[in-house]
Amino acid sequence: MRLDHARTVIDVWLPSYPAVPDYLGGIRALAASFHEAHPDYEVRVRESSYKTLPADVDAAARRGEAPALVQYFHTSTQLARDMRGPGGAPLIRPLETALDGRTRVLGEPVVTGDVIAPARGYYSAGGTLLAAPPLVSTTLLYANTDLLAAAGVTELPTTWAELTAAGKAVLAHTGRAAITWPNHGWIFQQAVAQQGGLLADHANGREGRAERVDLAAPELVAFAEWWRGLHQDGIYHYIGGQAYGDNTGRAWEENFVAFAEQRVAFVLSSSVEAEWLIQAGRDRGFGVAVGRMPHNGEVRYAGNIVGGDAIWLTDSPDPAVQDGALAFLQHLLAPHAAAERHKATWFIPVTTTAIDLLHGEGWFDERPHQRVAIDQLLATDGSPAARGALLGEFPRIQGVMTQAMEDVLVRGVEPLRSFTNASADAQRLLDEYNADCLGERPGPPGPRRFVVD
Repeated sequence: MRLDHARTVIDVWLPSYPAVPDYLGGIRALAASFHEAHPDYEVRVRESSYKTLPADVDAAARRGEAPALVQYFHTSTQLARDMRGPGGAPLIRPLETALDGRTRVLGEPVVTGDVIAPARGYYSAGGTLLAAPPLVSTTLLYANTDLLAAAGVTELPTTWAELTAAGKAVLAHTGRAAITWPNHGWIFQQAVAQQGGLLADHANGREGRAERVDLAAPELVAFAEWWRGLHQDGIYHYIGGQAYGDNTGRAWEENFVAFAEQRVAFVLSSSVEAEWLIQAGRDRGFGVAVGRMPHNGEVRYAGNIVGGDAIWLTDSPDPAVQDGALAFLQHLLAPHAAAERHKATWFIPVTTTAIDLLHGEGWFDERPHQRVAIDQLLATDGSPAARGALLGEFPRIQGVMTQAMEDVLVRGVEPLRSFTNASADAQRLLDEYNADCLGERPGPPGPRRFVVD
């Protein structure tokens, strides 16, 4: 959009997250510094709830008023690819295609090639980087070191078997469950990726549109069976309810509280929560250790997937808008900017140069727990399994996963049976989504539901 003859406006629509204070403050500051460096441009930031943002963008796009840049939650990656403009053409232009090999845009060095491999892998398909992830996260294990020492546990578990053994020791000492985590699709995705499993065909939806989804994959069922065993043995504390939809925030919050109140010795949670969980320990007088998410030690480890968001470029017909948007993305991911946003938000810094900068400052010497998440992600083998699945209707499919696991934990349904039934339900969701996007049902082609979680 042109503001006047002398200035080009870059509209950027970003999500807000109530659980992350001042999540957008850093981007607003970078928008201001970009204008200082490029007086002919103004970056105009609009904030929306992360749950309504895709629907807002769709409505604007169909009016021909789409923003130049929009940030989507990671499970909306396929949704972003399928968004349409007013004429039915794809709304999104792949970032790497738009850059077309340039090393500078409006004088800003192109740094998207420096994005760490696991983040680049998640937001790539067919070898092309689709979007720019400003900051990412992963799932980590947090432990109450005082409770572990009292139970005779001297090392953090790194495998399912080690966690089971440690959990039994804690249970014997405290008489209470040892670990908790939310019944949420992100946890399932992590466990499947770690084991090298696929949730979808066409290389997890990365070498073509996913047409088949498999929630009864052996790796998912193995995780569900191990989880059920922990629950049956009294080692796992089930928070209750499904961590999906309106319950998502409450489930993660109760996960945090159970650990902070020392009702469990271990918790699986986001890497973003490391500082807060450590501080909760300080406030209540116990030590907190941070480790990688335990994996199935019976199979080769493949990697953990990223969480977080990515910023997508819309296909603007105005070359000045397109160049301004591309330049602002490079400004946003510049080493100093990425390092400072990590310090402000606790998300993982997304480029190798930002990580190197933080190392040089001694940041990780003072906060070694912040390095754990980086090391976990960098241990990926780069396979389609470790990169994670791209699926239409992924949030709703996650809801199907959580319902299936609730049936296992609460109603005693066998894992294979529960997830076989869930797979059929998920396939119906995917089939309907694909039919909408491919124009196989009445109405203009494109997504029609914009659920986010």
